[in-house]
Amino acid sequence: MTLTAATRTDARPTELNSLGFAKPPAQTRVVVAMSGGVDSSVVAAQLKFEGYDVIGVTLQLYDHGAALAKKGACCAGQDIHDARRVAERMGFPHYVLDYENKFRESVIDEFADAYLAGATPVPCIRCNERVKFRDLLETARDLDADCMATGHYIQRKDGPLRAELHMAADPNRDQSYFLFSTTQQQLDFLRFPLGHLVSKAETRALAAEYGLSVADKPDSQDICFVPNGDYAAVIEKLRPGAADPGDIVDREGTVLGQHRGVIHYTIGQRRGLGIGGGEPLYVLRLEPETRRVVVGPREALSTRTVAVTEVNWLGDQPFEGEIPCLVRIRSTRPPRPAILRPLLGRRAEVELLDPEDGVSPGQACVFYETEGTRVLGGGWISLRRRPAA
Repeated sequence: MTLTAATRTDARPTELNSLGFAKPPAQTRVVVAMSGGVDSSVVAAQLKFEGYDVIGVTLQLYDHGAALAKKGACCAGQDIHDARRVAERMGFPHYVLDYENKFRESVIDEFADAYLAGATPVPCIRCNERVKFRDLLETARDLDADCMATGHYIQRKDGPLRAELHMAADPNRDQSYFLFSTTQQQLDFLRFPLGHLVSKAETRALAAEYGLSVADKPDSQDICFVPNGDYAAVIEKLRPGAADPGDIVDREGTVLGQHRGVIHYTIGQRRGLGIGGGEPLYVLRLEPETRRVVVGPREALSTRTVAVTEVNWLGDQPFEGEIPCLVRIRSTRPPRPAILRPLLGRRAEVELLDPEDGVSPGQACVFYETEGTRVLGGGWISLRRRPAA
């Protein structure tokens, strides 16, 4: 069983290696971002087996003994040890870089501040954007690498004009939602050798084939620095006093009850409101300035128009006019038909052809081509423009 690069769409007279370079693997240096999990370990092991000049790099993102860390999280403690063991077994150099301060400044602090502002952030995207695909990628260039490889389940394909980003072959493992902010320059340098695999079982089989100790290691769950998925506890630790109580009100402002802190609630939430009787109520809006949680019936959650900021565009056509596409507004939801209308300043308006419930500021809105698997880019959801008619 071997890993292969994405199928090329352009014919070239010079034979290319599996990473797309016109030279032998032994003359191709590749830095592998190793989290200590099975995916990145398999990438490093397979590339070394194929004869590439592999260098493994692991980022220490926080102190595993600190309160923010948890057992089974990536990029700390045991995971660094596991990455080192893989490098020793396969015979390639491995380095650990201390990125704790950068990770806190670029990811954790913004995560806490976004929750305090009433948004629902996705810190894994910021980590890829600001740490792994920016700082670590520059380190790979400093090491004279030809490319950097990761264990993400997404595909990079050479199109007729440029490298393209595509969904993974296995829709259950696809991570395109978390990688929409990858720029064209970064994509030219990155490789994703697992993207074509059709199941995680194939990855684990490869790990066993190479005798890697992580072959049966469980996948990491939730956000790496949030123990047991308790977001509020992390925010309270980072921002003391963040959980001040306030009013739960309806759309007219009538007080229906009290809450224990805006950070405990998300858009679309129904359970745990503490309001008994009557029709089911859902969180419609968070107002951190007044410490109010606004609730209402489910139909009031329905949204047709979504405002998007910080757009990263990877499509071949100019980012202008009206662009038919598919969009995904949460990682757990499938792409759905929409019209993308670019605006000035890396902003856009997305019109959903069918309304969506629970569109939350701070989440990502990722654009896909209407037919096929290509990722066209994406942006961050800001305040909703207006509800569905």
